[in-house]
Amino acid sequence: MNCKRIIPCLDIKDGRVVKGVNFIDIKDAGDPVQCAVAYEAAGADELVFLDITATNENRETNLELFKKVKNQIKIPFAIGGGIKSLDDIERMLLAGADKVGINSAAVQNPDLIKQAADKFGSKKIVIAIDVKKTEGGCYHVMINGGKTDAEIEAVSWAKQCEELGAGEILLTSMDSDGAKTGFDREITKAVISAVSISVIASGGAGMLEHFHEAFADGADAALAASLFHFGELTVKQVKEYLKGKGINVNI
Repeated sequence: MNCKRIIPCLDIKDGRVVKGVNFIDIKDAGDPVQCAVAYEAAGADELVFLDITATNENRETNLELFKKVKNQIKIPFAIGGGIKSLDDIERMLLAGADKVGINSAAVQNPDLIKQAADKFGSKKIVIAIDVKKTEGGCYHVMINGGKTDAEIEAVSWAKQCEELGAGEILLTSMDSDGAKTGFDREITKAVISAVSISVIASGGAGMLEHFHEAFADGADAALAASLFHFGELTVKQVKEYLKGKGINVNI
């Protein structure tokens, strides 16, 4: 049985780690290098570096800052935000990224997923899917930092991403993000049931039980930010709790 992973996320804005609620109300959460080093020491399995304003600002990902962080840690490190092309992906990998996350560009050009998987290997390609529940109860894919409804049904998009060669899906519920009310189990279970690749549950972790729920629902990893950034829980506490519940984690 594969070990379940706990992944802190470094949302980056203006060179700092930040965190909001429902993708708004952004607050400062610290220095990226210091946060990354602390999370590695605390037992994080992986880290994600997400340049959250790169796409909307139509600029390149902050690669220099990413490299500063990468140089201080040894655990797997993924990068996302503002990645639009094969050249962008290649630059990220050459800079030391273990995985590259694509969101808006994949929706706008699905062939990019296949091209990237063919060139770099599926294991390097993570498709980030931000979802929001509509008034009719359907989950839509959101792009451009959650500002634009792509009007694509989330589960069908996840299946298409797998068919095109994605190696992993990072599924974030915008409705739950930062609210600490738990991962959106409905969409998480629906996506996990629809694909065979790894799914990272994201958006809403606020207590120990939420992590257990995510793994009980079949997630391969759980991503969290604010409750780690602001010291409400530690990675070690989460892992010890999960181990006590019979979940296979690396301690």
